[in-house]
Amino acid sequence: MSYESIMFKIENGIALLTLSRPDRLNSFTQAMHLEVRDALQRVQADKSVRVLVLTGAGRGFCAGQDLSDRAVDPGAPSVDLGESVEKFYAPLVLTLKNLPMPVICAVNGVAAGAGANLALACDIVLAAKSASFIEAFSKLGLIPDTGGTWHLPRLIGHARAMGLAMLGEKLSAEKAEEWGLIWRCVPDEALMIEAMAMAEHFAAAPTKGLAFTKKAFQASQANSLEDQLQLEAGMMRELGYSHDYREGVAAFMAKRTPHFKGE
Repeated sequence: MSYESIMFKIENGIALLTLSRPDRLNSFTQAMHLEVRDALQRVQADKSVRVLVLTGAGRGFCAGQDLSDRAVDPGAPSVDLGESVEKFYAPLVLTLKNLPMPVICAVNGVAAGAGANLALACDIVLAAKSASFIEAFSKLGLIPDTGGTWHLPRLIGHARAMGLAMLGEKLSAEKAEEWGLIWRCVPDEALMIEAMAMAEHFAAAPTKGLAFTKKAFQASQANSLEDQLQLEAGMMRELGYSHDYREGVAAFMAKRTPHFKGE
């Protein structure tokens, strides 16, 4: 599949997916959704990929939904926004959460609406100092979709989540780091340098253990302590039989750099 709305490449175990409609602040259309879906299917199918980096082209990360792609004129028939969420945004979030590898989001500019919540669905979020996050849904009479109502209160607490969602105010990258919404805010010129350095680290890391870490943290949102302890025991049992655990121990004992295979 040739792409018009995104850029995508796989190299040295790193998949780099760039939203690329810079003239529209990388806002989503149905065509863009289909291209992103295809790229993520390639990530899932390629066993060499051990980390995914998601970013945007130009001066913004993603402005959410391109409203001109499903324009609603006064007096015209309404569109089914729930169908859009079910067909595109929800599967996108679930795919990112379920990828058996780390997903890094490098937010290079404004992340608004679904764009903000797309970033929050990733495992580690880096943001340029000039970037910002805006839950713009309230200005259109909507709710924060793309997992926003799930991620926001868990990341920053009920009070701050409600304020962002109901007021729709811009949150700077520096404040987002201070609040714990993202991992780190970095100088603009260092964003992709740091994102790719982190990706290189993960591309050489014990991928299966990282994938299990994702699953364990997600399960903890609903599990009791007893259930979570049981989950941990099962995961540790399986990981203890893995090549990377044996290699990690051997390298530690021999005081050498480990050579993980991601399995």
